[in-house]
Amino acid sequence: MPLYYDEDQTMLADTAAQFMAEEGAINKQLRHWRDRDCPDGFGHALWKQFAEMGFTGILVGEEDGGMGMGNVEAGIVLEQIGRNLTPSPFLTSSVLAATALKEGSADMRSRYMPGLISGDCVFAVAIDEGAKHRPERIKTKAEKSGNGFKLSGQKSFVIQGASADMIVVAARTSGSDADEDGITLFAVPKDAAGMEHDSVRLVDSSMATHTKFDGVELDGDAVIGEVDGGREILNKVLNAGRIGSAAEGCGVAGAAMDMTVDYLKQRKQFGKLIGEFQALQHRAAHLYSEVEIARAVTIKAGQLLDGGSEKADLMVSVAKAKVGQTAGLAVREGVQMHGGIGMTDEYDIGLYMKRDKALNEFLGDAYYHADRVARLSGY
Repeated sequence: MPLYYDEDQTMLADTAAQFMAEEGAINKQLRHWRDRDCPDGFGHALWKQFAEMGFTGILVGEEDGGMGMGNVEAGIVLEQIGRNLTPSPFLTSSVLAATALKEGSADMRSRYMPGLISGDCVFAVAIDEGAKHRPERIKTKAEKSGNGFKLSGQKSFVIQGASADMIVVAARTSGSDADEDGITLFAVPKDAAGMEHDSVRLVDSSMATHTKFDGVELDGDAVIGEVDGGREILNKVLNAGRIGSAAEGCGVAGAAMDMTVDYLKQRKQFGKLIGEFQALQHRAAHLYSEVEIARAVTIKAGQLLDGGSEKADLMVSVAKAKVGQTAGLAVREGVQMHGGIGMTDEYDIGLYMKRDKALNEFLGDAYYHADRVARLSGY
């Protein structure tokens, strides 16, 4: 498969680029909501515009009223979100939660998908339970209670947890904390009694929660898929979220690079444009090649995931690791080549560094995925 977009994907990329640049721009969205200390961290009016553009249902099947597209197309939208640092629940709702809900019953899909597609609802996903991404260990328990379950435990850094109308929760229904089997996914509504959120603002101004479940009573129809059979669904959710965050990271890296190159063409030192200095040219050229490689491997991983390839698991982690390294390089080089002003809030380059820090940690940092690549390769 070619590592570039086909005609339809190119049209989507052009549409998403124009929309995000106009409606999702930094001053119009990120700075606006940050400076007002918005408890949601994003604008619901913009989320409704996402729906009008058809973005919210991009991974939802046509039979459920969605666009029926794939992870490559979701990545196209996410790359533009990254380029403009557009705060939105797209990654958590339209990628992670939508991937989980596709495995739910027809009744569950009819209950939640319309709200997602219309932009009236926001969803979150609660997986991790500590400071680092460790989905292999899940302690939160769901014990049988009558015809349903009683959910107890806690989850960390649930992105948009307090804003969500429903949270997809990974819990243990059998076995020990580190067992592969015995995991079940639940769709927990926002008004469930016994659920408590402790909201925190992350370094990039997005909102997350540390969420506690104190005997939350759930009906049997809250189960996504089969009881004890949630690990396979969880892996699908993680792969979709990881390649989605890699695509967004490509946008962060590309925009930081473009912003820096533009600055090199404007800033003068010793009577010359600093872009004329060979040392900075070499650094810019190296960065360009790294960004292109990161984009290529992200597209490849999305293609393999959409095609159901057995190599998708490996390539998703390759992409997440590579993008984590590349975006980190892009924002560091950007701040350094901007000089002292790169550290000020007046210039946007620092905002890209903050987003990179949060995005790199989401669903596993570069080190986690480099280790995963080694393990999947037999080392």
